[in-house]
Parts: sequence; structure tokens; C-alpha cells
Amino acid sequence: MARVEALIAGRGLDEALRRAEAYHAAGADGILIHSKRQTADEILAFAAEWAGRAPLVIVPTMYYATPADAYRKAGISVVIWANHNLRASISAMREVSRRIRAEESLVGVEGAIASVRDVFALAGNWELEEAERRYLGPAPAAPRAIVIAASRGAALGPLTAERPKCMIDVRGQPLLRRLCGTLRECGVGDVTVVRGYRKEAIDVPSIATVDNDAYETTGEAASLACAIDRLEGSCVVSYGDILFRRHLLDALIAAEGDVVIAVDALQRGKADLDPERVTDLVGCSRRHTSNYLEDEAPVWLRRIGNDLAPAEADGEWIGLAKLSARGATLVAAELEAMRADGSLARASLLEMLSRLIAAGHPIGVVYVLGGWLDVDDAFDLARARNFT
Repeated sequence: MARVEALIAGRGLDEALRRAEAYHAAGADGILIHSKRQTADEILAFAAEWAGRAPLVIVPTMYYATPADAYRKAGISVVIWANHNLRASISAMREVSRRIRAEESLVGVEGAIASVRDVFALAGNWELEEAERRYLGPAPAAPRAIVIAASRGAALGPLTAERPKCMIDVRGQPLLRRLCGTLRECGVGDVTVVRGYRKEAIDVPSIATVDNDAYETTGEAASLACAIDRLEGSCVVSYGDILFRRHLLDALIAAEGDVVIAVDALQRGKADLDPERVTDLVGCSRRHTSNYLEDEAPVWLRRIGNDLAPAEADGEWIGLAKLSARGATLVAAELEAMRADGSLARASLLEMLSRLIAAGHPIGVVYVLGGWLDVDDAFDLARARNFT
């Protein structure tokens, strides 16, 4: 289809016909003849001279008053009304925006506009969904999360006198809300928080809660056991006082293995610098290196504990773990075994993980290089405000 602009350029009818014939001779299947006049006179004159040598297409934006039947009689094949839907949509958007601003409500406009279903239908959303089903297969179930947030955080002093550590403010939002936001960014939509100290102060939207009312005399394993009925399917288990970049959790969720933990390789040996800090040090099947081929090989947890000598440590557990459906079953069974033998109440998650290793259940390790922090004291809180 060859577009002729001779009339637009003011070159006249003869030049328009000359160009149209040249295009036709060169093999064009049809001619689009354009005009900017307010009437259709020169278009109709062109059509009469052209005499049907090839199909004609017109775009009557300027000469809009001419009825379509006049074009039929002139032998014009196609009429394109080019931009009227666009222009109508601008007018409609202006009016809807004016009304929303004036009424400060959507009630008055909702019945007069297209539905979201209409938008999806026009965009062919069904075709995309069908292609996803055909080529991607069934989507994996989104993991759920259990966040352990029962402790006060006594090292923060008066900041936690009326609220638990997870609810302290970090640049305008509670720490827990920021943590839950990162979980949801990674596709975790079902979040359960284990509450304890000042549980009524935990006010974060779209979470479920369970309570460890014995938080003063029990440890992390007992808090996790309070949510044992949530240990089903793929799960993320997290401390409630940490912040981390999204890519850390993305890597952890993608890792193979039934039980996998995130370990910061940069923290290796830093416990020597601050002997007062309690650090969850780990020993692994191999250390992190800068050799990317070597680092692709699986890494397994060998030891984990606060009493591990820094020289023997390969990193620090950041308080984040992923469980497959089988891993969730293993952890739930171990918690029940600890309840039965009387060790659950005082046990930490480190002890639970150590018991899994001793029972022959492999625990995978994903090495990370910073990008996270835990909030234990006022110095950590200052770092958290810069972290976000």
C-alpha cells in the first residue's frame, strides 16, 4: 500500500496522480491518497481521475462531514477513521478524572466505565494464560512464611518497653512490616507471625498470628512449634528482627534441598572483633571462594552454634531458612520429638538444626555476601535506618 502525500504538500492533482501511477507500476497493491482540506472535493476529484486502476484508501480526518456513501459512489475501497477512538478516550479520561477529583469517590464513575474484565479481554489475557499453561506447565505453589517474633529485645531498652522488637520504627515503618514486604515481593503471600511479648502491639496488615504465651521461659524452637500446623508445603522460616535484600530470599527459595539456610560468608571470623555479640556461626562442607565454577557445587551444613570457634567458622547464619514440603515435615517431626523428650522448651533453632544433621538429614547452604542485618541494639537500629 503506497501513501501519496502530494495533496498534503500542495503539489496538486496532477502530481498526486503521477506519483500514484509510479507506485502502481512498481507493484503497489493499492494507493492511500491523503488530503488536509476541510472538504472531500480534491479526494473525490482524484478518485474520478484514477478511475479504479487500483484500490484507493482514504483517511477523512479533516473532511469528516462527508457521508461514507459518497466514498462508495466514488469507488473508494477503504476508509480509515484514524484517531477518533484515541481522541474520545482523552475526553473520557479528562471527564472521569474531573469527577473523581470533585467527588473524591469512585462510586459515581464505576458504572460508566469498562470493567477490569473487559480490559483483560481486550488485551487477550486469556491467550497469555493459555500459553503459560501450555509452555510453562503448572506454576509451583507459592511458599508460606513463619516469622518468629516473640521476644522483647531487651538490649534496645526503653524502645521496647511498650512494644516488641519487631515493631520498632525503621524510617516510618515497623521492622516487621518491612520484613513482610520483602517476603511478599518474593511471592510469599501467606505469612504467619509467632507473637509473644506485647503481642497486642503487633499490627501489620494481611498476616496471620499465633501466640507463644510462654515466651519468657521458652526459646525459638518452642515459638516455631506454636506454628507447627503451618509447617506444611514449601515454607520460609525467618527471625522477626532481620532485614535482607530481596535477592537473598530469591536465591534461597530457588535452591535445591529439603532444608536450606542462608549463610553470610563475609561474617566469617568477625566474632573475634566483638566477643560480646552472640553469633550463629556455621561450619560447612566447604568455604565460599571467588571461583564461580567451584561455588556452583552444593554446600552442606556440618555444624552450627554460638559456641563454634571463629577460626572454625565458614560464615554466619542470617536467621533465614527455606523448607520444601518434605523439609517442613522433617522439621515438624523433629519439633514433636523435642517436645516428647523434654528439650523443646529451652531449645534454639540452632539446636533443632543440629538434631536434624545428627539424624542424617542433609541441610543445604546458600552463601550470601552481606545484604542483610539483624537488629539487636541501638547501633543495629541506626544501621537499619540506613539499610532501607
